[in-house]
Amino acid sequence: MPDLTTAPRILTSTVGSYPIPDWLAALPSEQAIIDATRVIFSTQRQARIDLPTDGELYRFDVSHPDTNGMIDYFTSQLGGITLKIGRSLCEAFSSRENMKFRAKPAGVVDDAIEEGSLNLMKDCQRAASVAGGPFKFTLTSPYMLARTLLDRHYGDCEQLTLAIADVLAEQVVDLPCACLQVDEANIPGQPEHGPLAQEAINRILDKVADKERAIHFCFGNYGGQTIQKGGWQPLIGFLNGLRADHLVVELAHRPEEDLFALKEIDPSIKLGIGVVDVKINHVETAEEIARRLEKAEKILGKDRVRYIHPDCGFWMLKRSVADRKMASLAAGRDLYLGISN
Repeated sequence: MPDLTTAPRILTSTVGSYPIPDWLAALPSEQAIIDATRVIFSTQRQARIDLPTDGELYRFDVSHPDTNGMIDYFTSQLGGITLKIGRSLCEAFSSRENMKFRAKPAGVVDDAIEEGSLNLMKDCQRAASVAGGPFKFTLTSPYMLARTLLDRHYGDCEQLTLAIADVLAEQVVDLPCACLQVDEANIPGQPEHGPLAQEAINRILDKVADKERAIHFCFGNYGGQTIQKGGWQPLIGFLNGLRADHLVVELAHRPEEDLFALKEIDPSIKLGIGVVDVKINHVETAEEIARRLEKAEKILGKDRVRYIHPDCGFWMLKRSVADRKMASLAAGRDLYLGISN
């Protein structure tokens, strides 16, 4: 983590993904991934991002360079899941109302969930080798993963979700990062499943020692479109039951009442608020960022906001847009706090 004795009281961070560099997609190799990860860390640090990520390049897939692997990276490596999906399985999955945004399942669970070939320690170590300082490492929530799978083994959503949680929990032990972030973009639209998602996420957080524990929540983003309906108010009880140090929440693209809802978050949980909209190409000015931060603190109180960040990952934007948004993020924070450089 940044030196908290000298760091500003509000830190800048990114959520996770970063646009894949064209040269990596054109000529991929292990060395190219390492080089691109180094570039992404350096780009964020030069933009004065206090807690950067590896751009989630550990999930890079040469066959699908235009995605961030939030789901498929995990479902393709966990044991007990087959990727052979024919017509009947696709039709069975598409009949589920909450999954209309996916044409087919990310996989079919045909046996007990196991580690398989998943190795987050190796992935995190690669990022740490070129990070140049403290960084955040991300992984996808077990609840979200379970919702994208077609279950032919457990026959019960709770059992499947917790089985995935237990495997992921063992993967996060002793990772060499300053902050571990669990990403969940499905529960905001399914608040009735809050107790299950809470239990699954907490099983992972309980395995994290000596580092910041964060959880990112958003309402989904695909081509600038929101996937989930709902608001933050129905999720307050769920959020307060998470054993996290801070939350990373989408707000720049959300209605004002969502900001008021977050006043009910337990004060022991710090807030990270989205002040950069990733669903549009408009690059916010420093003044816009400062005004959003000022508004948030007026509603939430002066010492509730610990981080500001984009609403979600940058992977759908052009690098030139993402880079300028990051620069504005830091400049807006500095303007609001009266920091001169």
